[in-house]
Amino acid sequence: MPISTRSGPRALRVALVSEHASPLAQLGGVDAGGQNIHVAALATALARRGHEVEVFTRRDDPEPPETVEAGGFRVVHVPAGPPHPVPRDDLLPYMTEFGEWLAARWTGAPPDVVHSHYWMSGVAAMRAGAGAPEEGRLPLVTTFHALGTVKRRLPGLADTSPIEREELEPLVAHRADRVIAQSADEVGELLKIGLGRGQIAVVPSGVDLDRFRPGPGGPRLRSPEETPRILSVGRMVPRKGFLDLIKALRRVPGAYLTIAGGPAKERLREDPVARRLVETAEGLGVADRVELLGGVPNDRMPELYRSHDLLACTPAYETFGMTPLEAMACGTPVVAYAVGGLADSVAHGVSGLLVAPGDVDGLAKAIRELLTVEPRRYAYAVAGMSQAQARYPWPRVAEQVEAVYRSVIARQLVSLR
Repeated sequence: MPISTRSGPRALRVALVSEHASPLAQLGGVDAGGQNIHVAALATALARRGHEVEVFTRRDDPEPPETVEAGGFRVVHVPAGPPHPVPRDDLLPYMTEFGEWLAARWTGAPPDVVHSHYWMSGVAAMRAGAGAPEEGRLPLVTTFHALGTVKRRLPGLADTSPIEREELEPLVAHRADRVIAQSADEVGELLKIGLGRGQIAVVPSGVDLDRFRPGPGGPRLRSPEETPRILSVGRMVPRKGFLDLIKALRRVPGAYLTIAGGPAKERLREDPVARRLVETAEGLGVADRVELLGGVPNDRMPELYRSHDLLACTPAYETFGMTPLEAMACGTPVVAYAVGGLADSVAHGVSGLLVAPGDVDGLAKAIRELLTVEPRRYAYAVAGMSQAQARYPWPRVAEQVEAVYRSVIARQLVSLR
């Protein structure tokens, strides 16, 4: 593990609990996406700051060893439930076992702070002895990544979580010493379930600027004879809004839409969401201008962003949304629905354009505007690069998260005196 060379506050022992989202997982599956990237990047950035970081995730494969070194931190596979993949929504019955295993591991050598990711991880962390208000409990910070209250309220966001989520998610929020919200919208949602504003810290997700950066010549410049290229990235689930994009494509003549995400390309025919997208494109007469790439390896994503004129991000809801940041860091402007964290990360009229969710006509108009007014598209691209570099680098995000950790540790020390 890394040893801090900084003068100042001591290095911390940090436990990140991410029950279903392993930082080692292959991305693109139904339950593998932004949270996996977030946890891996945060663990790496904290380790580079000199902290001892362990990520605890459920064992879903009998082969890997209990502990795996990765990126300066350790991934610990917790034996809770069967050692094979289980859908995320079916994992709650194993959280007691998960938490008891953590409690036994931490006996005699507890971490300085526990940071749970997603509500079920918070349930396991509480079972392990983390969270206020009882004295002697480990300090608990939690990041939800998605809130069941939003999924239950918004049309098109069917919440397939167990019914217990309705009671347990607010319990995790109230028992945490601090909840990290990733956007202003999420702050509002947390206030609605009774959290005090002082219990909430706002820290966005980040972007890896070493990987996501523009090409040598800067943002893409398209000559008039080139085909306009639109990119959308996300898991192959209905709430990502790919259908709206295909419908909008009818109103964007000559443009080409690439959709990246989901299972490997050779398995897309087996995916019901992918099949519906293809059928819709055929029915609308735009199938020759739509390509589904399937899952794309991480190392190919920067070039994919750079090779397109804009990123379209049209989910029904997104707590934060990492793909717009990755695109902007690569010099690719964004057209997005004004939902959740996208309303924070995309500066309307500066680094991209925001559209009312579900407004397919407005979406088509915004896309046409950026594809036909090249100077404006280029200006948005430059502004997006500057925004990503100034506000969202992972070292800056990790510094803010560390400040949250130290504040809850200090508050607990004061309460114990």
